[in-house]
Amino acid sequence: MCKIPKISNAEWEVMKIIWNNPQITAVSIIQVLKNKCEWKPATVKSLINRLLNKKVIGFNKSGNEYFYFPLISEDECIKLESQSFLDRVFNGSMKSMLLTFVESKEISERDIEELKSILNQSNKKKG
Repeated sequence: MCKIPKISNAEWEVMKIIWNNPQITAVSIIQVLKNKCEWKPATVKSLINRLLNKKVIGFNKSGNEYFYFPLISEDECIKLESQSFLDRVFNGSMKSMLLTFVESKEISERDIEELKSILNQSNKKKG
């Protein structure tokens, strides 16, 4: 995996829109965020510029419009962010994280059963 720059929470909101709508304009991004956030258009444009500077998104220009698209997949960013969270909060211990969720009742019985199934499948692939 290549080095992916850290993406702020606000930038994540913009990225989610771009991942779901590659080749989207700033005006369209602003419209989508208008329903979720109370950000001014200038704020959204600043976030877009930060993402461009980080080389997380690119653009195509057609006439006077810029169409933004992701340069990094959502899966790559999720994996990086998940590992960063695991390292930062649980010193890299998946076991500690899962125990915390299970013991705090943040995870349902159904989720536990699904996790067991996923872990069993993972073991079968390794074995």
